[in-house]
Amino acid sequence: MALTSDEKKKIIDEFSGGAGDTGSPEVQIALLTEQVKRLSKHLTEHKKDVHSRRGLLSMVAKRRRLLSYLEKRDVNRYKEIVTKLDLAK
Repeated sequence: MALTSDEKKKIIDEFSGGAGDTGSPEVQIALLTEQVKRLSKHLTEHKKDVHSRRGLLSMVAKRRRLLSYLEKRDVNRYKEIVTKLDLAK
């Protein structure tokens, strides 16, 4: 379920603003989105996995907070990340 380092590097390269940029909201949102996709797939197969469901809800809430922050700070960057990741917001 966890992302491998190669997958993380690929996502960071795609969404970073420059070299060494691993903490920008875009990168964090992209990493969380990939984790949410994987975990939701896991939960469709394992419906009674309550602990993972709680983790999923936590990740979704964190992603929502980051998206709200980005929307307040820079609407253009927000719209770009939402369309790139195909998020319904």
